[in-house]
Amino acid sequence: MSNAASANPAGSVPNPEVLAKSLAEIAQRSQSIATDYLNRMKEGKAAATSDDLGVMPAFVELANKMWANPMKLAEAQTRAWQEQMNVWQGAVQKFFGQGEQAGTAAKTDPRFKNEMWQNNFLFDYIKQSYLVAAENIQRTVADVEGLDSQTARKVRFFTRQFVDALSPTNFAITNPEVLKATLESGGQNLLDGLNHLLQDVERGGGQLAISMTDTKAFKMGENVATTPGKVVYQNDLIQLIQYTPSTEKVHKTPLLIIPPWINKYYILDLREKNSFIRYAVAQGHTVFVISWVNPDSRHANKGFEDYMFEGPLAALDAMEKAMGEREANVIGYCLGGTLLSCTLAYLAATKDTRVKSATFFTAMIDFQEPGELGVFVDESSLKGIEKKMQERGGFLEGSEMASTFNMMRANDLIWSFVINNYLLGKDPFPFDLLFWNSDATRMPAKMHTFYLRNMYIKNLLVKPGGIELGGQAIDLKKIKTPACFVSAMEDHIAPWKSTYVGAKAFPGPVNFILAGSGHIAGIVNPPSANKYHYWTNDELPAEADAWIASAQKHDGSWWSNWSDWVGQFGGAQVAARVPGKGKLKVIEDAPGAFAKFRLDTQQDTKKS
Repeated sequence: MSNAASANPAGSVPNPEVLAKSLAEIAQRSQSIATDYLNRMKEGKAAATSDDLGVMPAFVELANKMWANPMKLAEAQTRAWQEQMNVWQGAVQKFFGQGEQAGTAAKTDPRFKNEMWQNNFLFDYIKQSYLVAAENIQRTVADVEGLDSQTARKVRFFTRQFVDALSPTNFAITNPEVLKATLESGGQNLLDGLNHLLQDVERGGGQLAISMTDTKAFKMGENVATTPGKVVYQNDLIQLIQYTPSTEKVHKTPLLIIPPWINKYYILDLREKNSFIRYAVAQGHTVFVISWVNPDSRHANKGFEDYMFEGPLAALDAMEKAMGEREANVIGYCLGGTLLSCTLAYLAATKDTRVKSATFFTAMIDFQEPGELGVFVDESSLKGIEKKMQERGGFLEGSEMASTFNMMRANDLIWSFVINNYLLGKDPFPFDLLFWNSDATRMPAKMHTFYLRNMYIKNLLVKPGGIELGGQAIDLKKIKTPACFVSAMEDHIAPWKSTYVGAKAFPGPVNFILAGSGHIAGIVNPPSANKYHYWTNDELPAEADAWIASAQKHDGSWWSNWSDWVGQFGGAQVAARVPGKGKLKVIEDAPGAFAKFRLDTQQDTKKS
């Protein structure tokens, strides 16, 4: 389907032939989707509406607490009314050229970057009125007293979802950019957008699966995940990739990277210019990376313990076989870092000292303050998740996890695409990061339940002997391995102050680095980009606020700082090792079959 801008000359009515073709395609897709949904209902496979997260009870409790203090509620209503009047008065004054608009300017809000939001009286008023109302609603909810912490977290989060959804940018009649496109194309943008909407519903099997990028623009191993390497080991859960050296000499001690299995590893190898893996290879490391399987019902009974034994421990054994080198430096990213901490405690309990250093990228160890992800994890929601996993054959669909993370940044990862795809009728822009972000992965039931209940809900990892893996009590206080924690200032998934508390759980020497930006951009920030900044501190005081207060700020990327730190544990320089030249033979080229398997591709294949 062509874009609206190219379908018709500016200001023209729709071409009758194009209009008829669009309407016919829309009707055909709508009928197909409706028929498929009815068939799924008959078979009992259609998604049922439920409140597994307990949103309704949370808001009922909110209402009860608000009505318990009518005076405070009246004050909030009076304040909201007064601020709306101020906006209106400011708008009138601006209309007559007597002053600037009142209220929140929101000049940095990307939703209102179109100049019409500032220059047009009506749209400026709509914007200011919305922003003031949104601020008042969220402030009123946040000020309600007497809610327990989990309920308060839920109502704040879903109130934000509500006010974000009501943004005037999300509606055709109140978005100046959409109105302009509609006038110029004769409404073709809305027809194209409806077709895009139906395509996404069809692709999602009756559920809306918003297209964030043109997935056909990328091919694994060609323009993403391009660092040369070979798969040299494989089991039920992992493929182990060894990368081709780019230097004649390398550190004697190899480097193993454990990515999260909630996403694919190639976030660290998106493009040549921002690939952390390529950078590490260039620094003279023999780099190995775990590529996790995308599980299905065959993996339903794989537990957290299996992920440790068949993941990092199996990888370390394979690396020793490949090179004859037992020791290794290890990196764990996000959930991979949580697993790394468990692995280190298990090795400490078994008197195994093969890990020389451990690096944690945005990794949660202490889950006392889990951030917004805590909204989705309590006993009631976990029971709902367990039920879904049981009904679907022992795993959680990747799309559900993706939706959770997208909701945490709804304006960027949901509503911006609603506007672009459905209101403006444009095709999604090819973007490698969003190609990775849409590459959803499933979660095995046994592993996922263990992780959520023991880490998020009970926070047992930081309690000595709180969990047991492989017959060993996990006690972080027994870990003597030097550790480096790299966290991100704006991380909404692993809040940096929470990761700092986790770092304090390690008794060995700990280096803490705080990067700028968020969970992804804070880590994938090569020195050549010269973006953001980072903080370091030779001390590790008890509180995170004390750490940042005395930390030193540096411009640019933290990569070189980390490289200097890990270089201490690299050992002597030896001849570079070529994948397949040792006792482990090459299975296939990187990125390997596990990484290339995409759920959305499989769904498209089934429907074609």
